[in-house]
Amino acid sequence: MTGPAITFDTGALIALERHKERAMKVYRHAKDRGLAVAAPNVTLAEWWRGRTDRREAVLRGLLVEPVSHEVMKLAGMALGKVPKATTIDAIVAAFAAQRTGIVYTSDVADFDALRAFFPALRVFAI
Repeated sequence: MTGPAITFDTGALIALERHKERAMKVYRHAKDRGLAVAAPNVTLAEWWRGRTDRREAVLRGLLVEPVSHEVMKLAGMALGKVPKATTIDAIVAAFAAQRTGIVYTSDVADFDALRAFFPALRVFAI
């Protein structure tokens, strides 16, 4: 894990790829303040649907990190407590909790449910 970072989930990556105004604003704001925009490597499987110039550009601007065993264990424990949570969302929540606790998503309700296990998680719509 490197310095402070905000976490983007798959929906936020899609919004960034599509140049959605809010995603671009959040991304620029983070970068201007010296924060990395991070995503766990497992989000790439949900997001990446083939190479495009835009997708490559987004990827270059991200801090993509492998998920540690500790994060995976936390995600598994969260899945046990939040039965309707998806595996990827639980991993993203655990990943974010290990950093600043900030996650940007297009699925706020899903991450709000995960706050039952990660109470310090701060969830923002992208």
